[in-house]
Amino acid sequence: MTTSYEDTATAASPVAVGSRSQRVAFLTVTCLGQFMVLLDNTIVGTALPDMRQRLHTQLTGLQWIVDAYVLLVAMLLLTGGVFADRFGRKRVFLAGVAVFTAASGLCALAPSIGWLITGRVLQGIGAAALSPASLALLAAAHPVPADRVKAIGLWAGVSGIGLAAGPLAGGVLTEAFGWPAVFLVNLPIGLVLLLAGLRVLGESRNPGAPAIDLPGTVLSVLGVGALTYGLIEGGSRGWTSPVILGGFVAAVVLLGLFVSVESRRAAPMLPLGLFRQRLFTVSNAAMVVVGFALMGSSFFFSQFFVYVQGSSILRAGLQTLPTSLAMVAVSPYAGRLAAGYGFRIVVTAGLALAGLGLLALGFVHADTGYGNVWWRLTAVGAGFALTLSPLTGAAIQAVSPQEGGLASGVSSTTRQIGAVLGVALLGAVVRTRESGGGSFETGLDSAFLAAGAVTLVTAVFTGRWLTRSDRG
Repeated sequence: MTTSYEDTATAASPVAVGSRSQRVAFLTVTCLGQFMVLLDNTIVGTALPDMRQRLHTQLTGLQWIVDAYVLLVAMLLLTGGVFADRFGRKRVFLAGVAVFTAASGLCALAPSIGWLITGRVLQGIGAAALSPASLALLAAAHPVPADRVKAIGLWAGVSGIGLAAGPLAGGVLTEAFGWPAVFLVNLPIGLVLLLAGLRVLGESRNPGAPAIDLPGTVLSVLGVGALTYGLIEGGSRGWTSPVILGGFVAAVVLLGLFVSVESRRAAPMLPLGLFRQRLFTVSNAAMVVVGFALMGSSFFFSQFFVYVQGSSILRAGLQTLPTSLAMVAVSPYAGRLAAGYGFRIVVTAGLALAGLGLLALGFVHADTGYGNVWWRLTAVGAGFALTLSPLTGAAIQAVSPQEGGLASGVSSTTRQIGAVLGVALLGAVVRTRESGGGSFETGLDSAFLAAGAVTLVTAVFTGRWLTRSDRG
């Protein structure tokens, strides 16, 4: 996740970091904050089977545990960047850390699925403030472009470690102490961040930051929330039940109002004029699919190994590692490849590789040996890693330099929206197959095949819509 205002972060109130020890401390705090957020993205997935058993919930409950968090991050990410610029990046960063840490404690102590979902909502609010503020702080403290690029590269690298460490850490903690431990691990990290952040972070603001778009923020949260509710609850309540149909109608009305409001505001959270640029529109449409297929499929990885192949939670965490390790290994090269060969070739190849990997996962069964599974997970991770950085780069290239930070934030937001829909829709596929007389295994096969097919179709259309001249 990236802030939508990294360009403006250096435009006003720069806070250069002095000595080497100060720079190390500053980088440690800002990077550790993002590490905590991304660790939470993957550590929870490993603990889902234990949550299902101990909280006596079904697939719908697990979907809400994931989507309640991702939904709030997706809808508040751009607003979090504006808050940081207007009210102080240090202040918003520390407030985000405090909310995220307190919410993690609430999640760990949750006596029921309802309390856990509430905690996840609060975690999402904290992450949406913490993440963009951490990058804005980093950019403001490094006004020299070369230094800023190195610092952001380190920030991204540490974030990747958090992403990769999640499955293993989640497996170890859940196996030893149960699912609450995956949230308790955030408490010491958050406490260190608060104490250190008060001492080493300097305050900075952007006086020219736009006003808070409260109507747009509220309408986007409610609209996407209503759509998510209909998709997750439709399988259990019935797709034609009044409450589900009402949810879909509410989503259409609210999102229509969102578009209407955003088109009329002087400083909207989402300038719709950006989508007049073909490259911007194509890259963000593809990013929705990346979030949809990646998050929607990875939601089921640990559940497949535990419920279909009979693995322990710790072993399942280890077995899902190839995806995140491949992403960490390939991501640093994706931008360079796009610069050399163009967005079209790299993005199309990445989507094709990920789509084929997902289709291959659709043919994995209970008796398939792990030696014939790990390479499929690796293909998924490597393929999506090839797409993430180039798609963000394409969105930034499509707009003016002054709008580059906003374009980056929109790209992150569209990926998160895709993630919300992926967990909801692929979960609906699994439940539909089960209710039709199939098993959980056949439902998973259908979900992986559906994700793979959508990704491959997107690869074809992206290859046609992007041109040879679109380069990083």
